[in-house]
Amino acid sequence: MYLPSVILPGYLAGASDYFDLAARLTAQNMPTEVVPLQWWEWLPTVGGRSMAPILARLDATVKDVLQRYDVPQVNIIAHSAGGWVARIYLGGIPYYDRTWHAEPMVASLITLGTPHRSLEPWTRRNLGFVNDNYPGAFYTSVKYVCVAGKAVYGEKKLSRWLAYSSYELTCGVGNTWGDGITPIEAAHLDGAENLVVEGANHSPRSGIWYGSASVSDVWSVYITKK
Repeated sequence: MYLPSVILPGYLAGASDYFDLAARLTAQNMPTEVVPLQWWEWLPTVGGRSMAPILARLDATVKDVLQRYDVPQVNIIAHSAGGWVARIYLGGIPYYDRTWHAEPMVASLITLGTPHRSLEPWTRRNLGFVNDNYPGAFYTSVKYVCVAGKAVYGEKKLSRWLAYSSYELTCGVGNTWGDGITPIEAAHLDGAENLVVEGANHSPRSGIWYGSASVSDVWSVYITKK
C-alpha cells in the first residue's frame, strides 16, 4: 500500500488540469488528492510576490489527507513552479514571517518540469530564497525525484521560438532540450533522483505531458509506500 499523494498544480494552473492524473494514480492503488486551487488564486503571487497563499492551501490539503488516511506522511507531486513552492513548504526557515517546516510530514517530493533555477528577474526573491537556504536535495529524510521532459529543442524559428525564449530566460541558453518551457538542466537538483523522459511536454494542454499515462508510469514508481 502506498502513502497518499498530494498534487500541487503549476503556476496559474487550477486543480482540474490534474484530475485525470489523480484518478489514474488512485486506480493504481496510489491514492492521490489535488490541492483544490483555482487558477486565479495564483494572481496575488504575480511578479515575484509571496507564495504564502499557495503554501496555505498546500498545508491545509496535506493536513487533511494525513488525517483522513490516518498516515504520518504524504508524497507531494508538484508540477512546474509548484516544485520550488513545495521546497519552501519543507523548510524550517521563516518565509514572510511564517515557518512551514513540513519536512517531517513528507516522504517524497516528485517535481515535474520544475524550473529549480532561473535567470528571470521576477523569480529571484522566491527562487533565491529556496536555493540559498535549501540547495539541492536538501533534506536527507525526503526522497527527491526531479523529472525533466525532452520534447522540444529550442531554436530561433517560429515553431520553436517559445521554447527557445523560455529556455534562454531560465538558463541563459536557448539552443537546448527541454519540455517546451523548462530546460532539462534547470529541472534537476543536485543529489536528487533526476529523470529525463523522452517526449514529455510541459503543459497539460500540449499533448503528451507529465501527467499522461506513458509518462506518469515512468515516475510514479518512485512514489513512496507505507
